[in-house]
Amino acid sequence: SSTMSFSEAEVQSARGAWEKIYVDAEDNGTTVLVRMFTEHPDTKSYFTHFKGMDSAEEMKQSDQVRGHGKKVFSAINDMVQHLDNSEAFLGILNPLGKKHATQLKIDPKNFRIICDIILQLMEEKFGGDCKASFEKVTNEICTHLNNIYKEEGW
Repeated sequence: SSTMSFSEAEVQSARGAWEKIYVDAEDNGTTVLVRMFTEHPDTKSYFTHFKGMDSAEEMKQSDQVRGHGKKVFSAINDMVQHLDNSEAFLGILNPLGKKHATQLKIDPKNFRIICDIILQLMEEKFGGDCKASFEKVTNEICTHLNNIYKEEGW
C-alpha cells in the first residue's frame, strides 16, 4: 500500500534524529557520498565527473560531490517534513524515483546503500537511538523507490 503509518511519536523522533545530521547538510551529505564511492566504487560510474577521482580527500574537496551531497540531504529533508502526509511525501519521492529510474538509470540497490551509510553516520555521531529513530524512514524511502522502479519496468 502507498500509505505510510508513522505514529506522531515516530514522526517526532525521526525528525529529531534527522535535524542533528541535517544541521551540517553539506558536510554530512559529502561524507555519505564519499563513503559510498569509496566502499562501492562501481557507484562512481553514474557520475561522469567523479570517475577520475580516486582519493577520498579529492572527492571531499570537489564542488560537484559537495553539491550533490547537499542535494541528496535536501531531498530527504523535504520528505522528513512530510512523514505525516503520505500524499506530500510521495509527491516528492515519485518524480525523484522516476528520474533516477528512467533518465539516470541508477540501480535501485544504491538507494539502500546510501540509506545504510546515513544510518551508520547517525550512529557514529549521535548513537544508536538516533539511528533507530530514523530506520523506519529509510525503509519507507527504499520501499517506495523500489515500487516506482517496478512500475517503470525494472
